[in-house]
Amino acid sequence: MFGPHLIDWLHLGLRWLHVIAGVVWIGTSFYFVWLNNHVRASEQQPPGSEAELWAVHGGGFYRVLKYATPPGPPGTLHWFKWEAYTTWLSGLSLLALLFYVDAPVFLIDPSKADLSPLVASAIGIATLVVGWLVYDLMCRSRLLERPVAFSLVSMVLLTALTAALFQLFTGRGAYIHVGAVLGTLMAGNVFFVIIPAQRELVAALEEQREPDAALGRYAALRSLHNNYMTLPVLFMMISSHFPFTY
Repeated sequence: MFGPHLIDWLHLGLRWLHVIAGVVWIGTSFYFVWLNNHVRASEQQPPGSEAELWAVHGGGFYRVLKYATPPGPPGTLHWFKWEAYTTWLSGLSLLALLFYVDAPVFLIDPSKADLSPLVASAIGIATLVVGWLVYDLMCRSRLLERPVAFSLVSMVLLTALTAALFQLFTGRGAYIHVGAVLGTLMAGNVFFVIIPAQRELVAALEEQREPDAALGRYAALRSLHNNYMTLPVLFMMISSHFPFTY
């Protein structure tokens, strides 16, 4: 249907975009975790601010101030969301181009399950959707108040998902879909939880009312989940270069 070189260039371009967007997203995520762990209260910080941090980089000094509620609406406000959306959309496009368009080659293993390309692709997409719904339900339950139990249940479910996918798909296809599920959880956290919470924070500031502190803490916890999920996602991204991992 398409020329082989066109598909190769499309694949290369999407993979390049995916890696670049992922580097930016992960870099900002790690930076803000580091920043929150290193800002400190000092006698020199402006009134109303919670903490500050001084840093030196690239020939200049930078002063970062942290406010729970700034004294007034900020001027130019920078949002950290497009990195996440670009990473997920480019990753989903790669998944479709490689594993769904060429499902008989990269996704289906006849020795494991007799699946048509359409059914195999539908299972892959459903895995992403159901994975997000289950994770989001867990995060909205009382289980989130028990971090150890939440972590154990998450590990059990992720292990069960991995085992199930390995019964249906090729090793590489199963492994990549596990990574895609985690990436979907991360992007879903940004789109459905973190950004809406930040919009509410800005709205409260503009309307001069007290922001919902619980909503902010909840979004921060989801952001922390993203930070931890980054490590296995990166491992699975490079796993295709090391077949012994799957």
